[in-house]
Amino acid sequence: MSYRFIDACLRRPVDRTPIWLMRQAGRFLPEYRAVREKVTFLQLCKTPDLACEVTLQPVDILGTDAAILFSDILVVPEAMGMELHFGTGDDHGPQFPHPVRTHADLARLHIPDPEQELRYVNDTIRLLRKSLNVPLIGFCGAPWTLAAYMIEGRTSRSFEKAKATLFADEQLAHELLTKISDALIRYLQAQLDAGAQALQIFDSWAGALGPEDYRKFGAPYVAQVVQGLKRDGNTPVIVFGVETGELLAQLAATGADVVGVDWRVPLDDARGRVGPAVALQGNLDPASLFLPPEALEKRVARVLEQADAAGPGHVFNLGHGVLPTTPVESVKALVRQVHAHTPPR
Repeated sequence: MSYRFIDACLRRPVDRTPIWLMRQAGRFLPEYRAVREKVTFLQLCKTPDLACEVTLQPVDILGTDAAILFSDILVVPEAMGMELHFGTGDDHGPQFPHPVRTHADLARLHIPDPEQELRYVNDTIRLLRKSLNVPLIGFCGAPWTLAAYMIEGRTSRSFEKAKATLFADEQLAHELLTKISDALIRYLQAQLDAGAQALQIFDSWAGALGPEDYRKFGAPYVAQVVQGLKRDGNTPVIVFGVETGELLAQLAATGADVVGVDWRVPLDDARGRVGPAVALQGNLDPASLFLPPEALEKRVARVLEQADAAGPGHVFNLGHGVLPTTPVESVKALVRQVHAHTPPR
Protein backbone atom coordinates (compact mmCIF):
# COMPACT_ATOMS: atom_id res chain seq x y z
CA MET A 1 0.00 0.00 0.00
CA SER A 2 1.19 3.51 -0.81
CA TYR A 3 1.22 5.84 2.19
CA ARG A 4 2.30 8.94 0.26
CA PHE A 5 -0.98 10.67 1.15
CA ILE A 6 -0.61 9.94 4.88
CA ASP A 7 3.02 11.11 4.88
CA ALA A 8 2.11 14.41 3.22
CA CYS A 9 -0.71 14.97 5.72
CA LEU A 10 1.81 14.56 8.52
CA ARG A 11 4.39 16.82 6.82
CA ARG A 12 6.82 13.97 6.16
CA PRO A 13 8.95 13.80 2.99
CA VAL A 14 7.24 12.27 -0.06
CA ASP A 15 8.60 11.07 -3.40
CA ARG A 16 5.91 12.96 -5.31
CA THR A 17 2.93 15.15 -4.48
CA PRO A 18 -0.13 13.07 -3.59
CA ILE A 19 -3.55 13.89 -4.98
CA TRP A 20 -7.15 13.01 -4.30
CA LEU A 21 -10.23 15.02 -5.23
CA MET A 22 -13.36 15.98 -3.37
CA ARG A 23 -16.34 14.37 -5.14
CA GLN A 24 -13.93 12.14 -7.04
CA ALA A 25 -16.67 9.50 -6.96
CA GLY A 26 -19.43 11.34 -8.76
CA ARG A 27 -21.46 12.26 -11.79
CA PHE A 28 -18.51 13.18 -13.99
CA LEU A 29 -17.61 9.45 -14.19
CA PRO A 30 -19.75 7.35 -16.58
CA GLU A 31 -19.10 4.33 -14.36
CA TYR A 32 -20.66 6.16 -11.41
CA ARG A 33 -23.68 7.20 -13.44
CA ALA A 34 -24.24 3.58 -14.50
CA VAL A 35 -24.46 2.53 -10.85
CA ARG A 36 -26.52 5.55 -9.83
CA GLU A 37 -29.20 4.79 -12.46
CA LYS A 38 -30.13 1.64 -10.52
CA VAL A 39 -30.81 3.23 -7.12
CA THR A 40 -31.66 6.45 -5.35
CA PHE A 41 -28.85 8.46 -3.82
CA LEU A 42 -29.65 7.35 -0.27
CA GLN A 43 -29.97 3.74 -1.38
CA LEU A 44 -26.51 3.99 -2.87
CA CYS A 45 -25.15 5.36 0.41
CA LYS A 46 -26.84 2.59 2.39
CA THR A 47 -25.89 -0.39 0.19
CA PRO A 48 -22.32 -1.33 1.14
CA ASP A 49 -21.55 -3.31 -2.02
CA LEU A 50 -22.56 -0.38 -4.25
CA ALA A 51 -20.99 2.28 -2.03
CA CYS A 52 -17.79 0.24 -2.11
CA GLU A 53 -17.93 0.00 -5.90
CA VAL A 54 -18.24 3.75 -6.49
CA THR A 55 -15.57 4.51 -3.86
CA LEU A 56 -13.11 2.31 -5.74
CA GLN A 57 -13.92 3.69 -9.20
CA PRO A 58 -11.81 6.89 -9.11
CA VAL A 59 -8.83 5.08 -7.58
CA ASP A 60 -8.88 2.56 -10.43
CA ILE A 61 -9.77 5.02 -13.21
CA LEU A 62 -7.82 8.12 -12.18
CA GLY A 63 -5.01 6.73 -10.03
CA THR A 64 -5.61 8.95 -6.99
CA ASP A 65 -3.49 8.48 -3.88
CA ALA A 66 -6.43 8.09 -1.51
CA ALA A 67 -10.03 6.92 -1.60
CA ILE A 68 -12.78 8.77 0.20
CA LEU A 69 -15.71 6.82 1.52
CA PHE A 70 -18.87 7.28 -0.54
CA SER A 71 -21.56 8.54 1.81
CA ASP A 72 -23.21 11.83 2.75
CA ILE A 73 -22.76 14.18 5.68
CA LEU A 74 -26.52 14.20 6.36
CA VAL A 75 -26.80 10.52 7.28
CA VAL A 76 -25.86 11.57 10.82
CA PRO A 77 -28.84 13.91 11.39
CA GLU A 78 -31.07 11.21 9.89
CA ALA A 79 -29.66 8.67 12.33
CA MET A 80 -30.28 11.18 15.15
CA GLY A 81 -33.99 10.98 14.34
CA MET A 82 -34.63 13.48 11.54
CA GLU A 83 -36.58 12.58 8.43
CA LEU A 84 -34.36 13.11 5.37
CA HIS A 85 -35.12 12.92 1.69
CA PHE A 86 -33.68 14.29 -1.51
CA GLY A 87 -35.92 16.22 -3.89
CA THR A 88 -35.94 15.98 -7.67
CA GLY A 89 -36.20 18.47 -10.54
CA ASP A 90 -36.44 22.11 -9.48
CA ASP A 91 -36.88 20.99 -5.87
CA HIS A 92 -33.66 18.96 -5.80
CA GLY A 93 -31.25 18.67 -2.90
CA PRO A 94 -31.49 17.46 0.69
CA GLN A 95 -34.58 18.30 2.69
CA PHE A 96 -35.57 17.90 6.33
CA PRO A 97 -39.39 18.30 6.40
CA HIS A 98 -39.36 18.81 10.19
CA PRO A 99 -36.43 21.11 10.98
CA VAL A 100 -35.04 21.80 14.45
CA ARG A 101 -36.31 25.16 15.63
CA THR A 102 -37.21 24.69 19.32
CA HIS A 103 -35.93 23.00 22.45
CA ALA A 104 -38.69 20.41 22.03
CA ASP A 105 -37.38 19.62 18.54
CA LEU A 106 -33.90 19.21 19.97
CA ALA A 107 -35.11 16.93 22.76
CA ARG A 108 -36.44 14.48 20.16
CA LEU A 109 -32.96 13.93 18.75
CA HIS A 110 -30.72 11.21 20.12
CA ILE A 111 -27.06 10.25 19.77
CA PRO A 112 -27.05 7.20 17.49
CA ASP A 113 -25.12 3.99 17.97
CA PRO A 114 -22.84 3.87 14.90
CA GLU A 115 -22.98 0.07 14.78
CA GLN A 116 -26.76 0.15 14.72
CA GLU A 117 -28.27 3.13 12.87
CA LEU A 118 -25.11 3.76 10.82
CA ARG A 119 -23.78 0.23 10.48
CA TYR A 120 -23.95 0.40 6.68
CA VAL A 121 -21.17 3.02 6.74
CA ASN A 122 -18.88 0.81 8.80
CA ASP A 123 -19.72 -2.22 6.67
CA THR A 124 -18.70 -0.25 3.57
CA ILE A 125 -15.38 0.66 5.20
CA ARG A 126 -14.71 -2.96 6.14
CA LEU A 127 -15.40 -4.04 2.57
CA LEU A 128 -13.17 -1.33 1.13
CA ARG A 129 -10.19 -2.22 3.28
CA LYS A 130 -10.17 -5.67 1.66
CA SER A 131 -9.66 -4.14 -1.81
CA LEU A 132 -7.81 -0.84 -1.51
CA ASN A 133 -4.10 -0.30 -2.09
CA VAL A 134 -4.28 3.38 -1.05
CA PRO A 135 -5.45 4.89 2.26
CA LEU A 136 -9.17 5.30 2.93
CA ILE A 137 -10.54 8.64 4.12
CA GLY A 138 -13.65 8.61 6.29
CA PHE A 139 -15.57 11.81 6.85
CA CYS A 140 -18.39 13.74 8.44
CA GLY A 141 -19.94 17.19 8.30
CA ALA A 142 -18.85 19.68 10.94
CA PRO A 143 -21.26 20.53 13.77
CA TRP A 144 -22.14 24.01 12.46
CA THR A 145 -22.69 22.76 8.91
CA LEU A 146 -24.99 19.97 10.09
CA ALA A 147 -26.83 22.36 12.41
CA ALA A 148 -27.31 24.76 9.49
CA TYR A 149 -29.08 22.07 7.46
CA MET A 150 -31.04 20.78 10.44
CA ILE A 151 -32.42 24.20 11.34
CA GLU A 152 -32.88 25.54 7.81
CA GLY A 153 -34.48 22.32 6.60
CA ARG A 154 -32.72 22.46 3.23
CA THR A 155 -29.70 23.97 1.53
CA SER A 156 -29.53 27.74 1.26
CA ARG A 157 -27.28 30.50 0.00
CA SER A 158 -27.51 32.48 3.21
CA PHE A 159 -28.86 30.09 5.90
CA GLU A 160 -30.75 32.99 7.39
CA LYS A 161 -33.09 30.82 9.47
CA ALA A 162 -30.21 28.81 10.91
CA LYS A 163 -28.15 31.87 11.74
CA ALA A 164 -31.09 33.79 13.19
CA THR A 165 -32.05 30.82 15.38
CA LEU A 166 -28.52 30.39 16.73
CA PHE A 167 -27.99 34.11 17.27
CA ALA A 168 -31.36 34.55 19.04
CA ASP A 169 -31.16 31.49 21.32
CA GLU A 170 -27.58 30.71 22.23
CA GLN A 171 -28.63 28.09 24.76
CA LEU A 172 -30.41 26.15 22.01
CA ALA A 173 -27.42 26.70 19.73
CA HIS A 174 -24.87 25.29 22.12
CA GLU A 175 -27.06 22.38 23.21
CA LEU A 176 -27.65 21.41 19.57
CA LEU A 177 -24.01 21.82 18.60
CA THR A 178 -22.90 19.78 21.63
CA LYS A 179 -25.30 16.96 20.80
CA ILE A 180 -24.14 16.91 17.19
CA SER A 181 -20.49 16.92 18.30
CA ASP A 182 -21.08 13.99 20.64
CA ALA A 183 -22.73 12.06 17.80
CA LEU A 184 -19.86 12.86 15.43
CA ILE A 185 -17.18 11.71 17.86
CA ARG A 186 -18.86 8.33 18.12
CA TYR A 187 -19.46 8.19 14.36
CA LEU A 188 -15.88 9.02 13.38
CA GLN A 189 -14.44 6.74 16.04
CA ALA A 190 -16.50 3.90 14.59
CA GLN A 191 -15.12 4.71 11.13
CA LEU A 192 -11.58 4.52 12.49
CA ASP A 193 -12.32 1.26 14.28
CA ALA A 194 -13.76 -0.17 11.05
CA GLY A 195 -10.57 0.68 9.16
CA ALA A 196 -10.58 4.30 7.98
CA GLN A 197 -6.99 5.58 7.88
CA ALA A 198 -7.69 9.32 7.75
CA LEU A 199 -10.68 11.58 8.36
CA GLN A 200 -11.98 14.77 6.79
CA ILE A 201 -14.41 17.10 8.53
CA PHE A 202 -16.39 19.13 6.00
CA ASP A 203 -17.45 22.51 7.36
CA SER A 204 -19.10 23.34 4.06
CA TRP A 205 -20.99 26.36 5.39
CA ALA A 206 -18.29 27.78 7.65
CA GLY A 207 -18.01 30.79 5.35
CA ALA A 208 -21.62 31.74 6.13
CA LEU A 209 -20.40 32.86 9.55
CA GLY A 210 -18.17 35.82 10.27
CA PRO A 211 -14.97 35.30 12.30
CA GLU A 212 -16.56 36.27 15.63
CA ASP A 213 -19.55 33.99 15.16
CA TYR A 214 -17.38 31.13 13.88
CA ARG A 215 -15.26 31.52 17.00
CA LYS A 216 -18.43 30.94 19.00
CA PHE A 217 -20.49 28.46 16.98
CA GLY A 218 -17.98 26.81 14.64
CA ALA A 219 -14.37 26.25 15.61
CA PRO A 220 -14.88 25.13 19.24
CA TYR A 221 -17.12 22.28 18.14
CA VAL A 222 -14.79 21.15 15.36
CA ALA A 223 -12.04 21.13 18.01
CA GLN A 224 -14.28 19.14 20.35
CA VAL A 225 -14.73 16.49 17.66
CA VAL A 226 -11.05 16.34 16.67
CA GLN A 227 -9.85 16.17 20.24
CA GLY A 228 -12.51 13.64 21.26
CA LEU A 229 -11.12 10.96 18.93
CA LYS A 230 -8.79 8.17 20.00
CA ARG A 231 -6.25 7.88 17.20
CA ASP A 232 -2.56 7.22 16.78
CA GLY A 233 0.02 9.53 15.29
CA ASN A 234 -0.40 8.05 11.82
CA THR A 235 -4.11 8.87 11.46
CA PRO A 236 -4.49 12.43 10.19
CA VAL A 237 -7.58 14.60 10.43
CA ILE A 238 -8.31 17.20 7.73
CA VAL A 239 -10.65 20.15 8.19
CA PHE A 240 -12.08 21.94 5.17
CA GLY A 241 -14.55 24.71 4.59
CA VAL A 242 -15.63 26.92 1.72
CA GLU A 243 -14.99 30.68 1.78
CA THR A 244 -12.87 30.29 4.90
CA GLY A 245 -10.00 32.64 4.08
CA GLU A 246 -10.68 34.69 7.22
CA LEU A 247 -11.18 31.51 9.27
CA LEU A 248 -8.07 29.53 8.35
CA ALA A 249 -6.25 30.32 11.59
CA GLN A 250 -9.25 29.09 13.58
CA LEU A 251 -9.37 25.86 11.57
CA ALA A 252 -5.65 25.30 12.15
CA ALA A 253 -6.13 25.73 15.90
CA THR A 254 -8.70 22.91 16.16
CA GLY A 255 -6.05 20.19 16.49
CA ALA A 256 -6.43 18.97 12.91
CA ASP A 257 -3.32 17.88 11.03
CA VAL A 258 -4.34 19.36 7.67
CA VAL A 259 -6.29 22.46 6.67
CA GLY A 260 -8.06 22.37 3.31
CA VAL A 261 -7.96 25.64 1.39
CA ASP A 262 -10.40 26.67 -1.32
CA TRP A 263 -9.21 28.49 -4.46
CA ARG A 264 -9.78 31.97 -3.03
CA VAL A 265 -6.52 32.00 -1.03
CA PRO A 266 -3.14 31.09 -2.58
CA LEU A 267 -1.41 28.32 -0.66
CA ASP A 268 1.63 30.42 0.19
CA ASP A 269 -0.69 33.06 1.66
CA ALA A 270 -2.61 30.35 3.51
CA ARG A 271 0.62 29.20 5.15
CA GLY A 272 1.02 32.61 6.72
CA ARG A 273 -2.49 32.36 8.17
CA VAL A 274 -2.27 28.81 9.57
CA GLY A 275 1.35 28.69 10.73
CA PRO A 276 3.91 25.91 10.21
CA ALA A 277 2.36 23.12 12.30
CA VAL A 278 -0.27 21.86 9.83
CA ALA A 279 -0.20 20.54 6.28
CA LEU A 280 -2.20 22.22 3.53
CA GLN A 281 -4.64 20.64 1.10
CA GLY A 282 -5.82 22.18 -2.15
CA ASN A 283 -6.51 24.24 -4.06
CA LEU A 284 -7.10 24.30 -7.83
CA ASP A 285 -10.32 26.02 -8.93
CA PRO A 286 -12.57 23.17 -10.21
CA ALA A 287 -13.47 25.28 -13.26
CA SER A 288 -9.84 24.98 -14.39
CA LEU A 289 -10.59 21.43 -15.51
CA PHE A 290 -12.64 22.81 -18.40
CA LEU A 291 -9.64 24.63 -19.89
CA PRO A 292 -7.56 23.49 -22.88
CA PRO A 293 -4.61 21.27 -21.81
CA GLU A 294 -1.91 23.96 -21.89
CA ALA A 295 -3.97 26.43 -19.88
CA LEU A 296 -4.82 23.75 -17.33
CA GLU A 297 -1.15 22.78 -17.01
CA LYS A 298 -0.20 26.38 -16.23
CA ARG A 299 -2.78 26.64 -13.47
CA VAL A 300 -1.77 23.32 -11.93
CA ALA A 301 1.90 24.34 -12.06
CA ARG A 302 1.02 27.57 -10.27
CA VAL A 303 -0.68 25.72 -7.41
CA LEU A 304 2.32 23.39 -7.10
CA GLU A 305 4.68 26.39 -7.09
CA GLN A 306 2.67 28.05 -4.32
CA ALA A 307 2.64 24.79 -2.35
CA ASP A 308 6.41 24.47 -2.63
CA ALA A 309 6.77 28.04 -1.35
CA ALA A 310 4.43 27.24 1.55
CA GLY A 311 6.79 24.62 2.94
CA PRO A 312 6.46 20.94 3.90
CA GLY A 313 3.13 19.16 3.79
CA HIS A 314 0.90 19.45 0.74
CA VAL A 315 -1.89 17.24 -0.56
CA PHE A 316 -3.10 18.35 -3.97
CA ASN A 317 -6.86 18.71 -4.28
CA LEU A 318 -9.39 21.04 -5.80
CA GLY A 319 -10.65 24.07 -3.93
CA HIS A 320 -14.04 22.33 -3.88
CA GLY A 321 -15.61 19.24 -5.45
CA VAL A 322 -15.29 17.99 -9.03
CA LEU A 323 -18.09 19.54 -11.08
CA PRO A 324 -20.57 17.10 -12.69
CA THR A 325 -19.77 17.93 -16.32
CA THR A 326 -15.97 17.86 -15.90
CA PRO A 327 -14.17 16.00 -18.72
CA VAL A 328 -12.67 12.77 -17.39
CA GLU A 329 -9.58 13.17 -19.57
CA SER A 330 -8.85 16.52 -17.92
CA VAL A 331 -8.93 14.90 -14.49
CA LYS A 332 -6.58 12.14 -15.66
CA ALA A 333 -4.20 14.76 -17.04
CA LEU A 334 -4.32 16.62 -13.72
CA VAL A 335 -3.37 13.48 -11.79
CA ARG A 336 -0.48 12.74 -14.18
CA GLN A 337 0.89 16.26 -13.87
CA VAL A 338 0.71 16.30 -10.07
CA HIS A 339 2.37 12.89 -9.85
CA ALA A 340 5.23 14.16 -11.99
CA HIS A 341 6.01 16.79 -9.32
CA THR A 342 8.56 16.16 -6.59
CA PRO A 343 8.20 18.67 -3.75
CA PRO A 344 11.37 20.15 -2.18
CA ARG A 345 12.61 18.51 0.99
